[in-house]
Amino acid sequence: MRKLLDTLYAASLWLAGLCMIGILAMVLTTIASRLLNFAAPGTDAYAGYAMAGAGFLALAGTLKKGEHIRVTLLLGALKGRVRRAVEIAALAIASVLSGFLAFYACRLVWQSYMFNDVSTGSDATPLWIPQTMMALGTVVFCIAFIDELVMSIWGGAQCSAKEVSHE
Repeated sequence: MRKLLDTLYAASLWLAGLCMIGILAMVLTTIASRLLNFAAPGTDAYAGYAMAGAGFLALAGTLKKGEHIRVTLLLGALKGRVRRAVEIAALAIASVLSGFLAFYACRLVWQSYMFNDVSTGSDATPLWIPQTMMALGTVVFCIAFIDELVMSIWGGAQCSAKEVSHE
């Protein structure tokens, strides 16, 4: 199971990287279109879609690598069972909140698909297509929080609990 989850987080990071390459491609296309006098409609919108996709798809991977910003002031002052209880409570709350986020992101994709919602730009992109990257990212993020919660309850080493040096 661990290998499957780690593969999921890595795949999400790779997709985020591909979105970043997509942003670069859209920006370069826009620059080239201005320099060479040809039309490239929709590139700004597609760059925005790719940026949102990159951000959401990178959430789980950065959590699992311990790169999310954490407020450790309170945790640093706690010891033993109290610290563990606060950590588990925080992960439980984060799991529930990320679950709500994932649910509503998936619901948004479904509603956009059902209502045939399209972008307001000249390209009229069906919005469920770029929203899918957001929904996928939030689902993987929720899985990562649940993974962290289970590891914390079982007493395993958490990936996101790396202490940050404040030197």
